[in-house]
Amino acid sequence: MEPLISIKDMHKIYNPGENEVRALDGVSLEIHEGEFVAIIGHSGSGKSTLMNMIGCLDTPTSGSYFLHGKDVSRMTDNELSDVRNQEIGFIFQGFNLIANLDAIGNVELPLIYRGIDRKTRRAAAKQALIKVGLEKRMTHKPSEMSGGQQQRVAVARAIAASPPVILADEPTGNLDSKSTKEIMQILEGLHKSGRTVIIITHDNEIAEQVKRVIYIRDGRIEQDYLNEEKQGE
Repeated sequence: MEPLISIKDMHKIYNPGENEVRALDGVSLEIHEGEFVAIIGHSGSGKSTLMNMIGCLDTPTSGSYFLHGKDVSRMTDNELSDVRNQEIGFIFQGFNLIANLDAIGNVELPLIYRGIDRKTRRAAAKQALIKVGLEKRMTHKPSEMSGGQQQRVAVARAIAASPPVILADEPTGNLDSKSTKEIMQILEGLHKSGRTVIIITHDNEIAEQVKRVIYIRDGRIEQDYLNEEKQGE
């Protein structure tokens, strides 16, 4: 079965020459459809650069990246924008919600960019908010919600268009322990429903809750292993 994500000998070099920084230094990995993965590493390890590559937010200096069989490492900015819009649902640490829009308005926003008609996108946004347990908060603005609720809006926004990949960058970094648990349960539920969920984190406790852990250090994959305790679930 062809992997959903296939990265081969990827390098990302900043300031080539004497003071160059090898943010990624020969990374190769495959992620298959339906996996629940954590990419973990300390600050400066290269995990954020790898996330930018997987999310089509940046292109490598060398190496290849195939997503759904397409070589996205050679695409133009406009082509990458289309891939991001169609293939990837982003969840960020900082929520990135629009302050003057209510929850349903925030979830609808990416669907507008996809050209989805108003009735269809409103129904999709409502369904996504129900999935994350916010059916009673749809008309609330971010300032009227807790951090955990805001992050659930961000999750709903990421899943509303049913993208094949959910890419979560430190999704619990700004949350208390109760909200962290709730968000991880939602992400695990998305995985169990068939989504491919990739979490970028520095938190070992988060990594313990996924099925596969990729540990990156100094721009290289140091470990890639299955979390045995989660394999039967």
